[in-house]
Amino acid sequence: MEWSAPFALARPASLAAAASLLAADTRARIVAGGTDLLPNLRDGLGAPSLLVDLCGIRGLGAIDVATDGVTIGAGVTLARLGSDARLGSTLPILAEAALSIAGPGHRTVATIGGNLCLDTRCIFYNQSAWWRRANEYCLKHGGETCHVAPQGRHCHAAYSGDLAPVLLVLGAEVDIVGPRGTRRIPLSDLYADDGAAHLTLGPGEIVAAVHVPKQPARAHAGYRKARARGAIDFPLAGVAARVEMGGGEVARLDVALTGTNPRPFVLDGTAEFAGRPFDDAARAKLGKLVQKQASPMRTTVTQSNYRRQVAAVLAQRLVRDLAAATG
Repeated sequence: MEWSAPFALARPASLAAAASLLAADTRARIVAGGTDLLPNLRDGLGAPSLLVDLCGIRGLGAIDVATDGVTIGAGVTLARLGSDARLGSTLPILAEAALSIAGPGHRTVATIGGNLCLDTRCIFYNQSAWWRRANEYCLKHGGETCHVAPQGRHCHAAYSGDLAPVLLVLGAEVDIVGPRGTRRIPLSDLYADDGAAHLTLGPGEIVAAVHVPKQPARAHAGYRKARARGAIDFPLAGVAARVEMGGGEVARLDVALTGTNPRPFVLDGTAEFAGRPFDDAARAKLGKLVQKQASPMRTTVTQSNYRRQVAAVLAQRLVRDLAAATG
């Protein structure tokens, strides 16, 4: 790991001021916990002229639990997500997923906003500067070739955040603050299917808060992932699901994946499970849906087909267990 290039540091007192700083300098970057950004900078992955520190902005660390849902400031740490008693009783899946991320030291500073905006990862990108230079860099940073798929012009670096799939199945929305004010969008609209530019944020825009609507009374949700080690590592594949059952049959099923594609995504085709039990035939069908839509490439230390099959098995087992618990 190398020393990062020199940069200036700004600590604005408001999101509006932070947005203005970011809009005025295209090389500026946001920093809060910095658990992903700072190691990347030390590897030469970017050379910002300015880091805009959001830690001093009031309200970013707030959690509001109301009758119609939960609002979480983007500056809330993963440790707080996992320890807040109100979230533990209202959205236990979110607390459980937060506590599965990285290690305890990371979670004390890493934030929900940072995890949602996590940079995509690839074995040809997340390397030291001298290693990447020896390989003529890559399409995502400094080069003209994607070493995963050299004949194409698409970056296949994978998104590996754990909270996005959980919040996707919960129907979350996010507040975006920018030079033109505040807008609210579905969380799914924050992401694009491009490993080199996977966030749809405009110049100066910042994720400010997450809104999770009140969940249906009969719904059960869960998250499972596979990784090379039982701690610290990013997921090779992660699956979140929310299941509503009625009379032994699926009323609604939502499934979302991470770690396999350049963006987290909600699985298409789950409406077909409504009105039928989640039996062996349904499990087989779900596995095929996942394998068809998950598109892992050679971006990690494991084989692509392994990650595809693991994602399918994780989804089958998770939904099976949720359906049984709900039933």
